[in-house]
Amino acid sequence: MATDELVKTTGIARHGAERLPSVEVDSFNVEMKDEDGFLGDRASKGAFRKILDRWRKPLRKTGEDPFGKEPSENISKKTLDAMLVGDDTEASAVVHSAIEDFAQELAHVTRRFLKTKAWAKTERIVVGGGFRDSRLGELAIARTEIILKAEDFKIDLQPIRHHPDEAGLIGALHLAPSWIFEAYDSILAVDIGGTNIRCGLVGTNWKKAKDLSKARVVKSELWRHADDEPTREGAVKRLTKMLKELITAAENEGFKLAPFIGIACPGVINEDGSIEKGAQNLPGNWESSKFNLPASLIEGIPEIGEHDTAIVMHNDGVVQGLSEVPFMQDVDRWGVLTIGTGLGNARFTNRRKDTDNGKDRDSTENGKKKGKND
Repeated sequence: MATDELVKTTGIARHGAERLPSVEVDSFNVEMKDEDGFLGDRASKGAFRKILDRWRKPLRKTGEDPFGKEPSENISKKTLDAMLVGDDTEASAVVHSAIEDFAQELAHVTRRFLKTKAWAKTERIVVGGGFRDSRLGELAIARTEIILKAEDFKIDLQPIRHHPDEAGLIGALHLAPSWIFEAYDSILAVDIGGTNIRCGLVGTNWKKAKDLSKARVVKSELWRHADDEPTREGAVKRLTKMLKELITAAENEGFKLAPFIGIACPGVINEDGSIEKGAQNLPGNWESSKFNLPASLIEGIPEIGEHDTAIVMHNDGVVQGLSEVPFMQDVDRWGVLTIGTGLGNARFTNRRKDTDNGKDRDSTENGKKKGKND
C-alpha cells in the first residue's frame, strides 16, 4: 500500500504501532514453543477443560462423576462457579483440583515470558480474556501469583478490571491521540474474535477524568459470526452495517462522535493495516495481501459527521491491555495475558509524560505531530 493510501486509512497513527500515546508496546503476540507445541496452548480455555476432564476420569470409572455424562467442554463457567461453593464436596474438590493444575500451567507459561528479554523487569501482569470472567478464573489467577511469588518472582498478577467484553472496546481509546478528546466525547470501537465480532460506542468521560479512567461502553452490538460462517466480504459488510447503526445511535443520543474507529484484531498487524499472521480463526482469508480491513471499512464509512474517517487497528491482546493504562501509572513495565481460545500476550512500558493541570502534554503533542506527518 502506498504512503498516501496509508494516510487515508489512519490519518493520525500507524496500525500495529510500537509507540502509542501512553505506552511503548515492547512485544505482543509472542509465540513460544516447547516439546509439546505452542506454549500458550498449555494455559488456554481449552487446556482448563482438558484438565477438568482428567480429574473427572477416575470418578467416571466408579460411576460417581458429579457432572454426569456432560462433556467437560459443555459445562458452563456459571455451573463450575456454583460447584465451587455448593454442598457437593466431591464436585467442589474436582473443580478446585482443576484450578490448581491450571494455575501450575499458567505459572509455568508466565515464568517463561518473564525470562525473555522483552518481558524483563515486568512488575505487574493483568489477566483478561473470557476465562477471567468467572470465580474459577479469578482463583486460578490468584493461585498463579502465589506460586510465582513463592519462587521469588516479584510480580503482581491481577484480573483485568473491566469485563473482558468491554475491555477490548475501551482499550481502543488509547490508540487515539488525546487531542481528539478535546473536541469529541465518544469513539467507535471494534473487537474482532474467532467466534464473535463486537462493536461499541465508547464514551470517553474525558472531562471527568483526562486519563480515561472513567471511560465506559455506552452501547454495543454483538455478532456471533461463527454461527453464520460468512465469507470475508460478508463479514466486512455486516461489520460496516453494525458501525453505521452505532453512528446513528450516537447522533440520536446527542454524542459528539469522533471521526475515529479503533479496532482490536487477532494476529500481527502490519503498519499498512494488513495482517501478517495469526488471523486463521477469522472468516475467510484475512492474511491475504489483497485484503486490508481498515481500507475496506473506509470504503463503507468514508466520513463520520463532517470529517474523514480515521481508523487505527492493533492486536486484540494489546488493545485489551490498553484498557488498564489509567490504572498502571504506579509501575513502569507491565503486561497482559488474555486467556481464551489461545493465550494472547503483550508487554508495555509506560511513557513518561509532562503534565500540566492533569493534561497529557507529551501524548497530545505527539499525536498532533503524527497526524501531520503520517
